Amino acid sequence: MEDTVLKLGKYEFNSRLFVGTGKYQTFDIMKEALEASGAEVITVAVRRANIGGKPGESLLDYIDKDKYTILPNTAGCYSADEAVRTALLAREMGISDLIKLEVLGDRNTLLPDPVGTLKATETLVKEGFTVLVYTSDDPIIAKRLEDAGATSVMPAGAPIGSGQGILNPNNIRIILETLSVPIIVDAGVGTASDVTVAMELGCEGVLLNTGIAQAKDPVKMARAMKLACESGRLAYLSGRIPKKLYANASSPEKDF
Repeated sequence: MEDTVLKLGKYEFNSRLFVGTGKYQTFDIMKEALEASGAEVITVAVRRANIGGKPGESLLDYIDKDKYTILPNTAGCYSADEAVRTALLAREMGISDLIKLEVLGDRNTLLPDPVGTLKATETLVKEGFTVLVYTSDDPIIAKRLEDAGATSVMPAGAPIGSGQGILNPNNIRIILETLSVPIIVDAGVGTASDVTVAMELGCEGVLLNTGIAQAKDPVKMARAMKLACESGRLAYLSGRIPKKLYANASSPEKDF
């Protein structure tokens, strides 16, 4: 089965791996890892962008804006109003009208606030943003976010930065069956096999940061994540064989 491009509103991408920019030891390592990942979309926390700072001081100085699409995010926001203000700031400064929305509800777990997330989604959609919204793996709130106009719903595979992988694939399956917008797993990915699992489920993409940035060799891990995303997508499109309880001979008896 031939694949198609990933469409998010007016944007189109060939790569389905979205990569973050936090937690790297140096900007140079980050830059090399981004290249190795093959990602076309790079997410940047608006709070870390240091917009208007001196050359070389801003994170954005190390990202080739002609090569990558910058996806600003509202990381660190704990209310709908704060997240909306951050998104508006990103657009006013000319970064993008594409926004990754995060409204967190707890500083220890970094789990999303479902009420605040829904409220902020409704507001940003009305403001004309292309909203990619981080949420839990709850199928009910995922559907509410789609109904609110989210361009993509991004359920967490596991808590942010935990590296635990896809903890509840059944909920992801339900979300995939229930929603029609692109589903992109966001958060909790620790290694390449986690990316493959998400893609084999039928997700349209995976967004990750810590799994690459804090690996012993971020550049090699970035390449591994790239290949995992591609292989998982190809496996999904190919259609796996059904699981069976008993053996089934590879060579049918009639061939003997």
